[in-house]
Amino acid sequence: MQIIIRKGDSITDYTNDNITDRDNALFEAGIKLGALFHQFTGSPVNLKTAGSLEIAIQESISVQPYVEDISVKIDREMLKGKLNDEFGYFEIQGPMLKVKITVKYGSARVKVGMEYDPELDYPLMKIEGIEEI
Repeated sequence: MQIIIRKGDSITDYTNDNITDRDNALFEAGIKLGALFHQFTGSPVNLKTAGSLEIAIQESISVQPYVEDISVKIDREMLKGKLNDEFGYFEIQGPMLKVKITVKYGSARVKVGMEYDPELDYPLMKIEGIEEI
């Protein structure tokens, strides 16, 4: 089905009654993971500041709508192997992040995560659980 929005139309004219709280919760969770990844990769970090950066990321994402819980871990071993010898820091990369987010939207709670998958050599985002409440 193609939807054509004309000048003067309201977005409510095009809402879909088939979209569930579960759908919206999953959408919101995906947005949170994508925002976190693209907002914080490239941030300078060293072993001394990794903990405070984890907290800053958690606090930043936790204020977004529907976030119930979030945890962020920076892989210290991976970071240690990439530190610049001259300046002693490196930039956060996706594979260094292990993230868990719980989003509650209406009658649905979803848990999503991001973690480095060595087989794929990629920081994979995935749905970890869906609960109707």
